[in-house]
Amino acid sequence: MWQRLGLILRPEQGGEWMVSHACTPTAFSLDDNTIRILFAPRDARGQSIPAYCDVSADDPRKILSIGEEPIMALGERGTFDDSGIMPCSVVRGANDALYLYYVGWNPSVTVPYRNAVGLAISHDQGRSFERPFPGAVVDRNRTEPFFTASPCVVRDGGIWRMWYASTIRFLEIEDRVEPLYVIHYAESDDGMEWRRLGRAAIPQRHEEEATARPSVLIEDGLYRMWFCHRGSRDYRDGADSYALGYAESRDGLTWERRDEEAGLTVPRGGYDDAMQAYPNVLRHNDRLYLFYNGNGFGREGIACAIWEEQ
Repeated sequence: MWQRLGLILRPEQGGEWMVSHACTPTAFSLDDNTIRILFAPRDARGQSIPAYCDVSADDPRKILSIGEEPIMALGERGTFDDSGIMPCSVVRGANDALYLYYVGWNPSVTVPYRNAVGLAISHDQGRSFERPFPGAVVDRNRTEPFFTASPCVVRDGGIWRMWYASTIRFLEIEDRVEPLYVIHYAESDDGMEWRRLGRAAIPQRHEEEATARPSVLIEDGLYRMWFCHRGSRDYRDGADSYALGYAESRDGLTWERRDEEAGLTVPRGGYDDAMQAYPNVLRHNDRLYLFYNGNGFGREGIACAIWEEQ
C-alpha cells in the first residue's frame, strides 16, 4: 500500500517563470542519496516549460535544489513542440547520456490541441537537454491518425520498449470536443526509430474510458504498470476525473488490469481528493516511490508516496 508523504513541491517554490502547476513528475536516480525530478510548470502564457528539482531519497519532502532555468526551450515555430513540453520518461543510454521522452504540444483548430512524442538528450545528468533532431519520434501516421502522448520507455535487454497514449477518436461532449486515447505499445533497437504494433495494451473498461501516462517496472520477469484512467464527460475534477490504475503482464504486450491493486486510496479532502493523475514509479535503493499529480492536473504541485507492504 502506498503511504502518502503529501505534496513535496509547489509551483510557487520555483523561479518567477513557474507561474502555476507542476505536471507529469518524471523521476530518476541521480546518486544514492538524491532523486532528480523533471516536471512541467506553466509560464505566464499557460505554456508548459520543463524544469527539474532534486529531493532527498531518504525523505522526498526535503527539497535539495530547484533548477533556476528551464531544462530545454520550446521548439522552433511550427514544430510539434512549439507551444508546450511535458517530460514523461528518462532512460540511460550510451556513455551515461539521458534520453528524455516527452510530450510536445500544439494548439489546433477543429480540436483543442495536438500532441506528439519527442526525444531530447542530456549529457549533464538532466540539468539541460538538446534535441537530436527537431521532429517527433512517435507522431500520428496512417494507422494512428490522431495524436500520441505520455510515453514510458524502458530498456529491456537489447530492446527499447515504449508504452504510450494513442488517440483513437474525438468525442463531442455537450459544448466540448474531448480526446479519447488508450495505451499502445512500440519497440525500438536504438530508442529513435520505433516500430508500432497498432493495438491497445490496456483494455478499456467502457467505450468512453481514456488511459494514459503509463509507468512500467520490469522485475523478476514481471511487467508492472501504473497508469491513470478517466471518463470523458466530467473529468476536470469531476466524477470522471483521473484515478490510478494498475496492470501486470508476462511479456509487456498482453496485460491484465488489476486496478484495485493500484495501492493509493482516495482521501477525504485535500490536494488529491478529486483527481489522482500522471503516476511515475521509481525503484531506488530497494524502495518504491510514487510521484504523481492531484487535483487540477497538478495545479497544487507534485505529490509523493512510498510503498509499504501490509
